[in-house]
Amino acid sequence: MATYMGIPGHDGELDDFSPDGLQARADLAGQTLHALEHATPADDVDRVTIAAMNERLGLEVEMHEAGLDAMSLNVIASPLQAIRDILDLMPSGSDEHVAAIGGRLRAMPKALAQWQESLTQAADQGRVSAQRQVQACIRQTQDHTADDGYFRALAHAHPALADAAGEAATAYAETGRWLREHLLPKAPAQDACGHEIYPLYSREFLGAAVNLEETYAWGQEELARITAEQQKVVEQILPGAGIKETMDHLDKNPAYQLHGTVALQEWMQEKADEAIDALDGTHFDIPDPVRTIECMIAPTHSGGIYYTGPSEDFTRPGRMWWSVPKGVEHFGTWRELTTVYHEGVPGHHLQIGQTMFRSGLLNSWRRMDAWTSGHGEGWALYAERLMDELGYQSDPANRLGMLDGQSLRAARVVLDIGVHCGFAAPAAVGGGEWTYDKAWAFLNAHADMAEGFLRFELDRYLGWPGQAPAYKVGERIWMQLREEAKAAAGDDFDLKAFHRRALDIGGVGLDTLRGAVLGTL
Repeated sequence: MATYMGIPGHDGELDDFSPDGLQARADLAGQTLHALEHATPADDVDRVTIAAMNERLGLEVEMHEAGLDAMSLNVIASPLQAIRDILDLMPSGSDEHVAAIGGRLRAMPKALAQWQESLTQAADQGRVSAQRQVQACIRQTQDHTADDGYFRALAHAHPALADAAGEAATAYAETGRWLREHLLPKAPAQDACGHEIYPLYSREFLGAAVNLEETYAWGQEELARITAEQQKVVEQILPGAGIKETMDHLDKNPAYQLHGTVALQEWMQEKADEAIDALDGTHFDIPDPVRTIECMIAPTHSGGIYYTGPSEDFTRPGRMWWSVPKGVEHFGTWRELTTVYHEGVPGHHLQIGQTMFRSGLLNSWRRMDAWTSGHGEGWALYAERLMDELGYQSDPANRLGMLDGQSLRAARVVLDIGVHCGFAAPAAVGGGEWTYDKAWAFLNAHADMAEGFLRFELDRYLGWPGQAPAYKVGERIWMQLREEAKAAAGDDFDLKAFHRRALDIGGVGLDTLRGAVLGTL
């Protein structure tokens, strides 16, 4: 976490993932909650901080007591990934930097062993992630330790790290064997986490409690609305064609093609910089340090696109990362321009960078650790729609790309809540109980992505309950909040001022955000 935040002094260390380490973290959260009971707010900033910390830390304690931290294993966001992913944020330009990477590599065997202790404890209590997730994690250990995998590539790029990378690779390989031999036999075949646990996960990612049955129904209605809007745009591009037929047509159009990751990176950077220049001073006030963003090709090949924030002093800028699967060399700009707005400006980069910049207004926790997916990803989807409202998606092809992303996000509201809560599947896939095949058919019908990308997405939803719906549900709450603020202000409503006020609060849970913006805390 220190490295992620850009706080120096801990770059050779890794967290304690053992049961004792998880208990220590929960105890610290509990102690902080106790201290908050006696805290007297000096101003509105303090009132928001107290509300936000009570919500976030209280939920952390609840999830620990439910044993959900100890069983953490999935295809995208569990200790297996975090232990390796943090290396992507570490500089390697000096001997000191390389030594820090080496220290962290040598810490990996212990960290992975501690994680296994927690998984064992959780398994003894009957809490094990689904077989599909365990199998996917085993494949990740194999990918990282292959001859053309991450650790071999790291050692090739930095010969001084050869021994440390070898130790880490051995630990990952042994972890893969341990997962296969000891955890996989105990893993349930069922992907769903269950209606009893799901509300905790939903609150974790939203910072708000929502009616899951109503949200499930809304997700289907929203998906139908988006599909109808897509068909209207198709008529502008290829009259009489179907949605996927039109997308295939655009993929073959040279005007929207990029070839190779170098061209992809250069295009991302160009479009991100253009957005900053266009929006600064008009619809947003972008602080000078936030005007810099770096667009990067990630050293891994999972297929994800993600953002990492700047360090506290902005010596490490915010970065947009694209993890390109092996063998993928062609990219369609028509579908990815909206992703640049999502990850860059006015999306995550503006949101996180502006919060980090407000050191005179917000404390360190509010700036660097108060984050919920519903707030963050909801804002990023709101940013995509805002760019459409402002005319930056006026090219029908680019607008179809934006709607394709919206379709995916709405589909996973339905799929994620439906699968994990056991709600009846839509009639379009046969109704009744959700199965993997029904989930795949549903997702494939509402998203236009290469199969490898989409299979990874489905595994992610099945293994990370509650996170995927937070995007679209978060956007819904952001849109509702804007309308509430507009109604309250009447003729005095100013969109730029609304954005400034809302972003200055930081990434608190959505219930806290609403109360802070509307003055009801």
